[in-house]
Parts: sequence; C-alpha cells; structure tokens
Amino acid sequence: MLSLPFLRRDTPALKGDRVTLRLPVGADYHAWASLRHESRRFLEPWEPRWSADELERSAWRQRLRRYREDFALGLAVAFFIFDNETGGLIGGITLGNIRHGVAQSGQIGYWVGERHAGKGYMLEAIRLVIPYAFDTLRLHRIEAACIPDNVRSARVLEKAGFRREGLLRSYLRINGTWQDHHLYALIADDRGDTRRG
Repeated sequence: MLSLPFLRRDTPALKGDRVTLRLPVGADYHAWASLRHESRRFLEPWEPRWSADELERSAWRQRLRRYREDFALGLAVAFFIFDNETGGLIGGITLGNIRHGVAQSGQIGYWVGERHAGKGYMLEAIRLVIPYAFDTLRLHRIEAACIPDNVRSARVLEKAGFRREGLLRSYLRINGTWQDHHLYALIADDRGDTRRG
C-alpha cells in the first residue's frame, strides 16, 4: 500500500499558545457569519467581491462542501482560527493551490475579524501552518500574495519569515478590481528565519 504524505487525509488540528486551527464544521456557521458580517467593511478591500448571498446558510453549505472536497483531493486545507482562552472564532487561514510532483508548493491566504486584528493571532496561525506544510505535507515552498497597500499583512508575512520576491501585475480580482500583488515566499530551507521578528 502506498504511504505518500500528500495522500494522507488525517483531519488536522494545530494548537499553539493562543490559537487553535481546525477544519470548519457545519456548527461554525453562526460564529463565521456573525464575525464576517461585523467585519465586512474591514475585509472587503482585501477580498474578492462578496456575493449577494455571501453570508447565507446556502452559501455556507457550498463553501463547506468545497473545503471538504479540496481537502479530500489534497488541493487545499482550510482552517478556522479559534482563541484558546475563549473558544471564539478569530478568522481563517487556508493553505491552497497545493501542488506536488516537481512543484511541491502551496499558497496561503487568510482573514481575521476586525476586533481581533493587530493582536498577533495571525502571526501565530501562520507559524502553525508552516511546519504542517513542510513536515506533514512535505511541501518545499509556500507562497502568499499581498496587495502593496496592505501594510499590516505584509508585516505579518515578513515576521513569519516570508521574503518578498517581486510584483505580480494585475494578479487577482479584489473587490471587483484587478489588483497588483507582491509575491512573498518561504522555502523549506528558510525555516530558521521563521522565528525572527
């Protein structure tokens, strides 16, 4: 029987000092919808345009189904981030576009509720995803794209050890407009740098 790391589908839960990351479940709907609703103005400048039914239960069910399918196929792992002290939802982080073979890479994307921003939660979440990506999934490279104006996000990536590699022109359609993004990357061999900052 094959025992390739990218074929394992153990349900991961990653626990840090302040946050725990786990896959979303149906019962997370109310916490997710509430946090996203109260943070809408904060999140919209950095995300794809929200659909009319963005926070509806039907859209949530489709989102959850896609998360599960992508995880089962080894294409992505979507985590929700929870506060260890309160158990409350803080945000989400996804390791997506996972490729094996010669690439052995993935991309991270993340969001945080406005009231939780600037408190170091996302930095800890990224630092939990890094060993999962490199040691469990055996990836070689993790990438992240960041709109140049998103100074907070760039700072978090740099503190986590990511290095800016260049500018991707008109890379992603964010809030209805094609936006340039800076490309950040972390290579498995760079991991000694992930504790700096």
